[in-house]
Amino acid sequence: MEVRRVVPSGYCQGVVSAIRKVQETVEKYPDKKVYVLGMIVHNRFIVEAFRQLNVITLDDSDKTREELLDSIEDGVVVFTAHGISDQIKQKALARGLTVVDAACKYVLKNLSLIREYLNDGYSIIYIGKKKHPESEAALSISEDIHLVTSLSDTEKLNITNSRIMVTNQTTMSVYDVSEYIEAIRMKYPQAVILEEICDATKQRQNAVMNVTDADTLIIVGDPNSNNTAQLTRLGRKNGIRRVIQIETAAELEGMEFAPEERIAVTSGASTPRYLTDNVIEYLKTQDPTYLKTDISRIL
Repeated sequence: MEVRRVVPSGYCQGVVSAIRKVQETVEKYPDKKVYVLGMIVHNRFIVEAFRQLNVITLDDSDKTREELLDSIEDGVVVFTAHGISDQIKQKALARGLTVVDAACKYVLKNLSLIREYLNDGYSIIYIGKKKHPESEAALSISEDIHLVTSLSDTEKLNITNSRIMVTNQTTMSVYDVSEYIEAIRMKYPQAVILEEICDATKQRQNAVMNVTDADTLIIVGDPNSNNTAQLTRLGRKNGIRRVIQIETAAELEGMEFAPEERIAVTSGASTPRYLTDNVIEYLKTQDPTYLKTDISRIL
């Protein structure tokens, strides 16, 4: 059996930066409670590793970021890599909380572009996932931002403003965004198109689309990770015979692989390398010790 890692894969710079900021915050404020408003990045093992450092992650799909913020009485609040609305940031400061913003630089750039074009009188079409924290941060800027989550959404657009700018969530599929943009362009040919998928996402997606000599593709990542889900979708789009998305090596137990099988392994941008290494080593050795996750090795 041949097992190889797809390159590049795993952590992007935005994830590394966000994790580092939480670690630095814990060291800087040893006597304060440290909260993260949502998952710092979309991986539950990272959240658990920080919990063991007494970092409190506030994450509830039934509550808004503002409602989560209202539960914090004092201490430090860290905003996640996905960005946050200006209103919530100002509210946190007004309440006397210490604020740490761990937003990815690509997300911040995109939010800045949205504000710039709104100030110039443009309406914004935003391609993204509903209820994703990055999309929520963008949509909170103005009511004149129109979310597109599917091709059918493009048909429902009814924007009378002649000045339109199109942008997108940074972790979307390059191929989906291209398709949606083409549909928008047919409807609004004058629209300014600013495709803002981050470089790391593009590189990882292109690497998967360039896998041509594998019978099986395994994607390691959290089920809540959009960039992981996009890699899985692209693996299937690429026509790879078997595509498997897992969180850890433990899910491989009992799966059968042929001796001559060629297996490529990749991972989402918020997946710790340790988890991907476990998968590769288990496939190579069938050693059951790699089926266990040691939280102390996550960060």
